[in-house]
Amino acid sequence: MDLTTTAYGTWSAGRFMHFGETLSEEQFLSCVGTAWEAGIRTFVTADVYGNGKADELLGQALSGVPRDEYCLVGMLGHDFYEGQRQGARGYPRFTELHQPTHFRAYLRSACEKSLQRCRTDHFDLLMLHNPDEIGYTNTAVWDGLRALKQEGLTGRLGLAPGPANGFTLDVIDCLEKFGADIDWTMLILNPLEPWPSGLVLPVCEKNGVKVLTRVADYGGLFHGDMKPGHVFKPGDHRAYRADGLVDRGLEKIERMKPIAEKHGLTLIQLAAIWNLSQPSVASVVPTFIQEAGEGARRIEEQIRDFAALPDIRLSAEEVETIRQIGDNTGCMTLKGASKRHAVSERPDEWPMREDLLQLAGRYGLGSDW
Repeated sequence: MDLTTTAYGTWSAGRFMHFGETLSEEQFLSCVGTAWEAGIRTFVTADVYGNGKADELLGQALSGVPRDEYCLVGMLGHDFYEGQRQGARGYPRFTELHQPTHFRAYLRSACEKSLQRCRTDHFDLLMLHNPDEIGYTNTAVWDGLRALKQEGLTGRLGLAPGPANGFTLDVIDCLEKFGADIDWTMLILNPLEPWPSGLVLPVCEKNGVKVLTRVADYGGLFHGDMKPGHVFKPGDHRAYRADGLVDRGLEKIERMKPIAEKHGLTLIQLAAIWNLSQPSVASVVPTFIQEAGEGARRIEEQIRDFAALPDIRLSAEEVETIRQIGDNTGCMTLKGASKRHAVSERPDEWPMREDLLQLAGRYGLGSDW
């Protein structure tokens, strides 16, 4: 089964990433059940979330559903079996801990363990999760992933850059080198963050790669529950974003509302439809957040709101109008290859290579990286 237009990710509900209120296991299971009942048929998990716990809970929640009636997306990349957590950096990538000769064995072992926790024998899509430079470039990584597909452990393969935004030239280079093996890529995209993923979409289209977009909600703003002056509770991951994030975002969203009203869309539906109106975008997976405080809408309502997504697309003029309102070009320091670095000091930032600059030139992306 291929991915459906709407998808549910296990990073939702605050258990494995700190957004809003942290829901109990029972509430987490209820959210997955709500997504299923509302018509969502694609579910996305990553083995590192909760050191396998997200896999387990998703498998438990879907245990009564026939396997051929839902699409299961898994992600592998962080070795939490042998690696030690490194604070905010999380667990090391398997490509940091193992030699290329062991990549295939690691991927098979991690895939089988994740499948066992999910209570199934195959993924419909398996994605390389948060790769480092080796993950993007080393043929041994993609040989190992291709073997999993050949052995029937997954029906499709994909690339999931992250966790932060960027990796633009790295993703394009990866698609050019390994595009024959890549069916999907997951990118951050929404009306308030058209850049830099918008630079990658034409390359995905050229290579026949479908796009699953995450963070369509822009940290919850498109769920419509935040008001100007919103204060995040202590420990909320979004509190580390730039000051004024909410107020500036809400002001821009207000200018987008006439297009939503024209089509009878809620805000999260507008964000999702705008994404789906882009080249190659075929599925959307927001983050569902139980906001703190009295009067906050229940997370189940967010899920049902998104699941009721109508099958429409915006005109080219409407897409461009929204892009201009939300234009965020240059608003952040991008991850991945960069001229900022002479050596690679972190797993998500590394020195620029001449071949990537040549790639940027071929795509008209300039040399200021």
